[in-house]
Amino acid sequence: MNEVLLDHLFPPKEPFSLPPRLRPYKKAPPLTKEEISTALSKWSPISARCPDRVPYSTWKQVNKINPPLLLQILSPLVSLGYHPASLKGSNAIVLDKPGNASYEFPASFRIIVLIRTFSKILERIIASRLLLAARSKSLLHPNQCGSLPGLSTYDAVLTLFTDVKTLQRPRLMVSSLFLDSDIKAGFDNLDNSTLARILREDGIRPYLLSWVLSFLGERSCTLVFQGAPGTPAPVNIGAPQGSPICPPLFLFYVAPLHFRIP
Repeated sequence: MNEVLLDHLFPPKEPFSLPPRLRPYKKAPPLTKEEISTALSKWSPISARCPDRVPYSTWKQVNKINPPLLLQILSPLVSLGYHPASLKGSNAIVLDKPGNASYEFPASFRIIVLIRTFSKILERIIASRLLLAARSKSLLHPNQCGSLPGLSTYDAVLTLFTDVKTLQRPRLMVSSLFLDSDIKAGFDNLDNSTLARILREDGIRPYLLSWVLSFLGERSCTLVFQGAPGTPAPVNIGAPQGSPICPPLFLFYVAPLHFRIP
């Protein structure tokens, strides 16, 4: 069952090629204590049990007692554009989808992916830097509101309302068309090679691009369910659910659709 679920949830693909060697990027902005503190402040002290079994409350306390420690550990990873293999493993909790008459098929289950809390500190920092670059270079469509800090559904509704009222003032007729365009298993089916090409074309800074490629490559996942062997299996597709870096990467991935369809 373990192999069947893995093949269904993470369809095997060719391994994603990683950057050839580690080298510091001289123009990579240094990591700051403020970035670490901001990343830690986003999480509740109460969190699900992750592979490293270290809650966010512990990292917050570590950063409070000895602020330079996390800075010294994470700074080289930023300057090298590198995410170590020791932080790439995740646990996938397999849950039954309620209401199914039979659970003989993989589609009858869903998963919740748990990532190491220490890894997610750096992931949130890189996500913030990617979104900052996206805004400064106008890499995302101006109508994009979801998954962006400071924007929400309220902003999308207000924008639509303003457009409608603006067109109604000169007594024009206005219609709105709403499409349910949910992309099924979007994070799971990101093609890493395509994403890398998009990031290069967008002019993302080399150290960020290198980190993203390192983060996505050579990942592993351990399925957790009754009777599971508990052994990690390679994952060569998509970005891990629950990671702070997933929403920004997905926005970059689908951004060409927004620009090509007015």
